Amino acid sequence: MNTMTLRWALLPGAAALLALALSAGCGTDNGDEDTTPPAAAGGEAEFTEADVAFAQNMIVHHQQALEMAELAETRAENPELAQLASEVATAQEPEITTMTDWLTAWGEPVEPPAGHEGMAMPGMASEDEMAALAAADGVDFDRMFTRMLIAHHDGAVQMARDVQAEGVNDDVNALAATIEQDQSAEVETLEGILDRL
Repeated sequence: MNTMTLRWALLPGAAALLALALSAGCGTDNGDEDTTPPAAAGGEAEFTEADVAFAQNMIVHHQQALEMAELAETRAENPELAQLASEVATAQEPEITTMTDWLTAWGEPVEPPAGHEGMAMPGMASEDEMAALAAADGVDFDRMFTRMLIAHHDGAVQMARDVQAEGVNDDVNALAATIEQDQSAEVETLEGILDRL
């Protein structure tokens, strides 16, 4: 066999070895297999059930605070209470709009699901308590409003703390922190007013 013939005879074997080597190099070693999911699948969610529940419930909570504040703006004898009621409305109306916008963007209903109505939320006044407040006047109104708003704010602070522990959405946590700070300060103010009534 001459040299040229030998070269052609060896060529298929060399090609087979090359293919085998390439196949081994591109294969996956089961011992070192990377089981990390894609970044998109492993990324943090934009919101959780806790974020949604907070927004839904805090909207209802704020709406009752606005009802109480509306009464106090025209019925409170103590000017500090009337002023604080105005400040509550100024702060909470835009917060309701913000939370409504979040829920709409998330494709979630604004209303809480059945079975999670206002009475399940901390600090919410009953219908009877709201009716009694609407019927009160003078210093009796001032005292009742102050006590009810303290309880209401304490409930909102608890809700805000809960979502900061359980939620993941940065905007929700930022609003919750603001609610906790602002309403805690208002509770201190209300307690001081109540002592003087």
